[in-house]
Amino acid sequence: MSPKLTSAAFAAGGVLFFLYPAIRPSGDDATAMASTAWVAGHAAAMLGFILFGLAVLGLHQVLGDRLSLRAAVVTWVGAGLTLPYYGAEDFGLNVIAVRSLRDQAPALMELAEEFRYGPVAVTMFATGLLLLAAGSVMAAIAVWRSGTLHRWSATVTALGFVLFIPQFFGPYPLRVAHGALIMIGGLWMAAALLQKAGRPAGQIAETAQPLAKRMIGNRVKN
Repeated sequence: MSPKLTSAAFAAGGVLFFLYPAIRPSGDDATAMASTAWVAGHAAAMLGFILFGLAVLGLHQVLGDRLSLRAAVVTWVGAGLTLPYYGAEDFGLNVIAVRSLRDQAPALMELAEEFRYGPVAVTMFATGLLLLAAGSVMAAIAVWRSGTLHRWSATVTALGFVLFIPQFFGPYPLRVAHGALIMIGGLWMAAALLQKAGRPAGQIAETAQPLAKRMIGNRVKN
């Protein structure tokens, strides 16, 4: 991947990780899970994981060192372990919730809890997110050491992935703020990569900053 494509992957992935909590309903009941917003929000997260994996691979091609290659491998494995859980959350729980509401059978929602806390499913999910956190930290260290990109440019994204598991236990506004944090990190990385590609980083910053402020402001108002 060229620096420009890698930049696009970081930027798009960051925006998708913000859209995930912004679109997703705040509740975890049958009505929320049966909604189109539930499907759309989780689909945004899944696309975000895919793009983040591609972005870290592209970052390795920019930096060309061993640490960034290891970061790409760890990130891909982490995304691979995380995506099945998200797929079941998105499509499986949606089907269960729709059936529960249609048949007026609240007991069906017990299946959602059985899936969510099944030992194999939750272990794969947690392991995947921990590996994604490790991969993002390794990528941030590789950027810091390289001197090719701005030293701090990958730290915000790394912080976002380190906080991915803890944010699940916070209030819903905190989850939206977490999505905004990853979006800011993705846009910062995109700007750094475009600067390396020969385009002034200020151009993307001038475009991205007002967009980020509007998206966050609109979500807070709602």
